[in-house]
Amino acid sequence: MKKIFRFAFTLFTVIFITSCSSVGGKNGSAPNGIGKPFTASVNIVLDDMNSEGKITRYGKEMWDIEFSSPATISGVLLSFADGNVDASYKGLNFSVPQSALPIKAMMTNLISAAEKIAADDKLEGNEKDGNIQIEGRLDGGDYILTVDKNGNIVKFEMPASKLVMTFTDVTETAVSQQSSQTALTENTASEITSTTAEASVTTQAN
Repeated sequence: MKKIFRFAFTLFTVIFITSCSSVGGKNGSAPNGIGKPFTASVNIVLDDMNSEGKITRYGKEMWDIEFSSPATISGVLLSFADGNVDASYKGLNFSVPQSALPIKAMMTNLISAAEKIAADDKLEGNEKDGNIQIEGRLDGGDYILTVDKNGNIVKFEMPASKLVMTFTDVTETAVSQQSSQTALTENTASEITSTTAEASVTTQAN
Protein backbone atom coordinates (compact mmCIF):
# COMPACT_ATOMS: atom_id res chain seq x y z
CA MET A 1 0.00 0.00 0.00
CA LYS A 2 2.86 2.36 0.87
CA LYS A 3 4.54 1.62 -2.49
CA ILE A 4 1.32 2.45 -4.33
CA PHE A 5 0.98 5.67 -2.35
CA ARG A 6 4.59 6.66 -3.10
CA PHE A 7 4.11 5.95 -6.81
CA ALA A 8 0.90 7.99 -6.93
CA PHE A 9 2.56 10.86 -5.05
CA THR A 10 5.59 10.82 -7.38
CA LEU A 11 3.35 10.77 -10.46
CA PHE A 12 1.30 13.68 -9.12
CA THR A 13 4.47 15.68 -8.38
CA VAL A 14 5.82 15.16 -11.91
CA ILE A 15 2.51 16.22 -13.48
CA PHE A 16 2.26 19.27 -11.20
CA ILE A 17 5.82 20.45 -11.95
CA THR A 18 5.32 19.94 -15.69
CA SER A 19 2.06 21.90 -15.73
CA CYS A 20 3.56 24.74 -13.67
CA SER A 21 6.56 25.07 -15.95
CA SER A 22 4.27 25.62 -18.94
CA VAL A 23 2.17 28.37 -17.35
CA GLY A 24 4.69 31.14 -18.04
CA GLY A 25 4.80 30.39 -21.77
CA LYS A 26 5.90 27.35 -23.71
CA ASN A 27 8.11 26.98 -26.72
CA GLY A 28 6.24 27.48 -29.98
CA SER A 29 6.89 27.86 -33.67
CA ALA A 30 5.22 29.30 -36.75
CA PRO A 31 5.88 29.52 -40.50
CA ASN A 32 8.15 32.41 -41.45
CA GLY A 33 6.03 35.28 -42.77
CA ILE A 34 8.70 37.87 -41.95
CA GLY A 35 10.96 36.87 -44.83
CA LYS A 36 8.27 37.36 -47.48
CA PRO A 37 7.28 40.62 -49.20
CA PHE A 38 4.31 42.07 -47.30
CA THR A 39 2.43 45.25 -46.54
CA ALA A 40 0.68 46.24 -43.31
CA SER A 41 -0.88 49.13 -41.45
CA VAL A 42 1.21 50.19 -38.47
CA ASN A 43 0.60 52.22 -35.33
CA ILE A 44 3.77 53.50 -33.66
CA VAL A 45 3.92 54.66 -30.06
CA LEU A 46 7.34 56.04 -29.14
CA ASP A 47 7.34 57.51 -25.65
CA ASP A 48 4.72 60.29 -25.94
CA MET A 49 4.78 60.34 -29.77
CA ASN A 50 2.08 58.56 -31.75
CA SER A 51 2.10 58.03 -35.51
CA GLU A 52 0.39 55.84 -38.09
CA GLY A 53 1.19 54.71 -41.58
CA LYS A 54 1.66 51.89 -44.04
CA ILE A 55 4.74 49.70 -43.99
CA THR A 56 6.03 47.51 -46.82
CA ARG A 57 8.81 44.95 -46.98
CA TYR A 58 9.93 44.40 -50.58
CA GLY A 59 12.83 42.05 -49.97
CA LYS A 60 16.06 41.68 -48.03
CA GLU A 61 16.77 44.96 -46.17
CA MET A 62 14.33 46.85 -48.43
CA TRP A 63 11.47 48.51 -46.55
CA ASP A 64 9.17 51.52 -46.92
CA ILE A 65 7.02 53.37 -44.43
CA GLU A 66 4.56 56.05 -45.55
CA PHE A 67 3.01 58.11 -42.77
CA SER A 68 -0.63 59.11 -42.57
CA SER A 69 -0.33 60.88 -39.20
CA PRO A 70 0.56 63.12 -37.43
CA ALA A 71 0.04 66.05 -39.78
CA THR A 72 3.70 67.13 -39.52
CA ILE A 73 4.85 64.02 -41.41
CA SER A 74 1.66 62.92 -43.20
CA GLY A 75 2.53 61.83 -46.74
CA VAL A 76 6.25 61.48 -46.00
CA LEU A 77 7.76 58.27 -47.36
CA LEU A 78 10.92 56.78 -45.84
CA SER A 79 12.65 54.17 -48.01
CA PHE A 80 15.25 51.88 -46.43
CA ALA A 81 17.67 49.90 -48.61
CA ASP A 82 20.97 48.26 -47.66
CA GLY A 83 21.51 50.57 -44.70
CA ASN A 84 20.59 53.77 -46.56
CA VAL A 85 17.48 55.90 -45.99
CA ASP A 86 15.75 58.19 -48.50
CA ALA A 87 12.87 60.55 -47.72
CA SER A 88 10.33 61.78 -50.23
CA TYR A 89 7.00 63.58 -50.40
CA LYS A 90 4.79 63.23 -53.46
CA GLY A 91 7.78 62.18 -55.54
CA LEU A 92 10.13 64.94 -54.35
CA ASN A 93 13.23 63.79 -52.48
CA PHE A 94 14.66 65.62 -49.48
CA SER A 95 16.47 65.06 -46.19
CA VAL A 96 14.67 63.10 -43.49
CA PRO A 97 12.58 65.68 -41.57
CA GLN A 98 13.57 66.38 -37.97
CA SER A 99 10.18 65.21 -36.71
CA ALA A 100 10.70 61.78 -38.31
CA LEU A 101 14.24 61.14 -37.04
CA PRO A 102 13.20 59.22 -33.88
CA ILE A 103 10.92 56.96 -35.93
CA LYS A 104 13.66 56.50 -38.52
CA ALA A 105 15.91 55.16 -35.74
CA MET A 106 13.22 52.80 -34.47
CA MET A 107 12.47 51.60 -38.02
CA THR A 108 16.16 50.77 -38.36
CA ASN A 109 15.86 48.65 -35.21
CA LEU A 110 12.76 46.88 -36.54
CA ILE A 111 14.49 46.10 -39.83
CA SER A 112 17.58 44.79 -38.04
CA ALA A 113 15.48 42.49 -35.84
CA ALA A 114 13.31 41.26 -38.71
CA GLU A 115 16.19 40.63 -41.10
CA LYS A 116 17.94 38.54 -38.44
CA ILE A 117 15.22 35.90 -38.79
CA ALA A 118 14.00 36.57 -42.33
CA ALA A 119 15.95 33.66 -43.82
CA ASP A 120 14.92 31.10 -41.18
CA ASP A 121 12.68 28.23 -42.28
CA LYS A 122 10.41 28.78 -39.29
CA LEU A 123 10.07 31.20 -36.41
CA GLU A 124 10.58 29.94 -32.87
CA GLY A 125 9.90 31.60 -29.54
CA ASN A 126 7.64 31.59 -26.51
CA GLU A 127 3.98 30.99 -27.14
CA LYS A 128 1.65 33.54 -25.55
CA ASP A 129 -2.03 34.18 -26.25
CA GLY A 130 -1.82 32.17 -29.47
CA ASN A 131 1.13 34.19 -30.78
CA ILE A 132 4.89 33.60 -30.81
CA GLN A 133 7.19 36.05 -29.03
CA ILE A 134 10.77 36.22 -30.30
CA GLU A 135 13.19 38.00 -27.98
CA GLY A 136 16.57 39.44 -28.92
CA ARG A 137 19.03 42.24 -28.40
CA LEU A 138 20.24 45.07 -30.63
CA ASP A 139 22.67 47.92 -30.04
CA GLY A 140 19.63 50.01 -29.15
CA GLY A 141 18.43 47.57 -26.49
CA ASP A 142 16.35 44.43 -25.97
CA TYR A 143 13.33 43.78 -28.16
CA ILE A 144 10.31 41.50 -28.46
CA LEU A 145 9.03 40.69 -31.95
CA THR A 146 5.62 39.02 -31.94
CA VAL A 147 4.14 37.01 -34.82
CA ASP A 148 0.83 35.20 -35.17
CA LYS A 149 0.34 31.49 -35.88
CA ASN A 150 0.87 32.17 -39.60
CA GLY A 151 4.17 33.91 -38.98
CA ASN A 152 2.82 37.38 -39.78
CA ILE A 153 4.21 40.27 -37.75
CA VAL A 154 1.89 41.48 -34.97
CA LYS A 155 4.00 43.68 -32.74
CA PHE A 156 7.53 45.00 -32.22
CA GLU A 157 8.51 46.32 -28.80
CA MET A 158 11.63 47.87 -27.27
CA PRO A 159 10.71 48.47 -23.61
CA ALA A 160 13.81 50.55 -22.78
CA SER A 161 12.98 52.96 -25.63
CA LYS A 162 9.25 52.98 -24.78
CA LEU A 163 8.53 51.77 -28.31
CA VAL A 164 5.50 49.74 -29.36
CA MET A 165 4.76 49.13 -33.04
CA THR A 166 1.45 47.35 -33.69
CA PHE A 167 0.72 45.85 -37.11
CA THR A 168 -2.69 45.12 -38.65
CA ASP A 169 -4.03 44.08 -42.07
CA VAL A 170 -0.82 42.23 -42.88
CA THR A 171 -0.96 41.09 -46.51
CA GLU A 172 1.62 39.12 -48.46
CA THR A 173 2.46 40.86 -51.73
CA ALA A 174 3.98 39.77 -55.02
CA VAL A 175 6.45 42.65 -55.03
CA SER A 176 9.96 41.28 -55.46
CA GLN A 177 13.31 42.64 -54.35
CA GLN A 178 14.13 43.38 -57.99
CA SER A 179 11.06 45.56 -58.50
CA SER A 180 11.87 47.40 -55.27
CA GLN A 181 15.39 48.07 -56.49
CA THR A 182 13.93 49.39 -59.75
CA ALA A 183 11.67 51.72 -57.79
CA LEU A 184 14.62 52.99 -55.75
CA THR A 185 16.62 53.57 -58.93
CA GLU A 186 13.75 55.55 -60.41
CA ASN A 187 13.54 57.65 -57.22
CA THR A 188 17.27 58.36 -57.44
CA ALA A 189 16.93 59.36 -61.08
CA SER A 190 14.00 61.60 -60.17
CA GLU A 191 16.08 63.24 -57.44
CA ILE A 192 18.93 63.89 -59.89
CA THR A 193 16.50 65.36 -62.41
CA SER A 194 14.94 67.55 -59.73
CA THR A 195 18.37 68.77 -58.59
CA THR A 196 19.41 69.51 -62.18
CA ALA A 197 16.20 71.45 -62.78
CA GLU A 198 16.73 73.50 -59.62
CA ALA A 199 20.30 74.29 -60.66
CA SER A 200 19.09 75.34 -64.11
CA VAL A 201 16.49 77.67 -62.64
CA THR A 202 19.10 79.21 -60.32
CA THR A 203 21.50 79.77 -63.24
CA GLN A 204 18.80 81.42 -65.34
CA ALA A 205 17.84 83.66 -62.44
CA ASN A 206 21.45 84.82 -62.12
